[in-house]
Amino acid sequence: MRSIRRRLIAALLATIAGAIGAGAYATYSAARSEVDALLDYQLRQLALSLGDQAYPPPARQGHDDLDFVIQVWSPEGFQLYYSHPHRSLPGLVGNGYATVETREGAWRVYALPMGRQVIQVAQPMWVRNKLALEAASRVLTPVVVLLPVLSLAIWFIVGRGLAPLRRLAQAVAARTPQSLTPLPEARIPEEALPLVRSLNDLLSRLSEALAAQRAFIADAAHELRTPIAAMQLQADLAEHAATADERAAAMEDLKAGVRRAARAVQQLLTLARQEPDAVSVPLTRVVLADVAQQVVAEHAGLAAQKGIDFGFAEIDPELSITGDPGALHTLLANLVDNAVRYTPPGGVVDVSVRRSEDGQPCLEVVDTGPGIPAAERGRVFDRFYRGAETTEAGTGLGLTIVRAIADRHGAIVTLADGVDKGLCVRVLFPEPDRVKSGRI
Repeated sequence: MRSIRRRLIAALLATIAGAIGAGAYATYSAARSEVDALLDYQLRQLALSLGDQAYPPPARQGHDDLDFVIQVWSPEGFQLYYSHPHRSLPGLVGNGYATVETREGAWRVYALPMGRQVIQVAQPMWVRNKLALEAASRVLTPVVVLLPVLSLAIWFIVGRGLAPLRRLAQAVAARTPQSLTPLPEARIPEEALPLVRSLNDLLSRLSEALAAQRAFIADAAHELRTPIAAMQLQADLAEHAATADERAAAMEDLKAGVRRAARAVQQLLTLARQEPDAVSVPLTRVVLADVAQQVVAEHAGLAAQKGIDFGFAEIDPELSITGDPGALHTLLANLVDNAVRYTPPGGVVDVSVRRSEDGQPCLEVVDTGPGIPAAERGRVFDRFYRGAETTEAGTGLGLTIVRAIADRHGAIVTLADGVDKGLCVRVLFPEPDRVKSGRI
């Protein structure tokens, strides 16, 4: 596992080491410049101090420990005096300062003409390098000695700086699965706030998902309790029936109860799949006319049995949106199923696929049934809500599923009066380029 603390400390120490290295080089360069200037001055002063002396050839004076080598030349180029003859000394150079390479290394030379002779003073460059290195070392030694102390200080400071993250991790680890309250944002460093807010958003969505799960379980228990109790009763009646006709009637009622329970289970599962935290599906381009034609074909038989005039009032074969084809099929199927079941025999159910007055893609189902009173239209989207005048059997989940699917697609569902006190349900979709690409 990669440690942020170790990475920070390594980066800081590497940066400090690099800075010390650059400082050491700069210090050595500055010390070398100072040493060069000082020793060049000494070379000149030494040459000037020797100018009033006579040097009969050949002569040898001086001490081997002396860093300076002195040579005196005649104007004709004869060497009148020299020191350290065992060394490879530079020859006569031009007047002034010069750096000369020999077999023993580089020499710094100063030549001064005085009267009938030229005085030349030389010094090995290694002497200057040594002096500059010693001067730089004296400056840098305290810094190098303090580097371990600095490392410990960095370790401690970085640890203190990361302490809020450690406390945050401990707070999250201490949470129980039931504790989904937001994490406090007080005293949280600015750099950690995005993480805390993301965690709080996740906790909020988890809370909503758990609430939806609990609601689904409660809804399932509520909706299935009645048909299961009825089926138990019908099974008991069939078991204790005195005649074949009574048994057949009880079995028919039992089958009807099974069908109602199966429909309730199917509606509940459909609703669960439309919850916001359900598994997402890829968005595709959906031609609304194709979906509408499939749904109309599926319900044509039921409409024909009731003698209902069922079909398209208006259809745009090119109108399309971005969405989930299966969910859109379920949405329209619930609307059409409600319209056909609640419309009395001889009535009319019209399906339209068109653009609204504002130019939005629109699905519309209009029937001549009993309609929904205006006072109840705000409640019919609630789970299991059934109006007081409802006579058809159902679960009360059809419009709830419609609203859930519409919300997933960014659509708006409106209820209005239809023909002859009937109902008009309109679903207005956003334009395809306004729907978030990816998944819903």
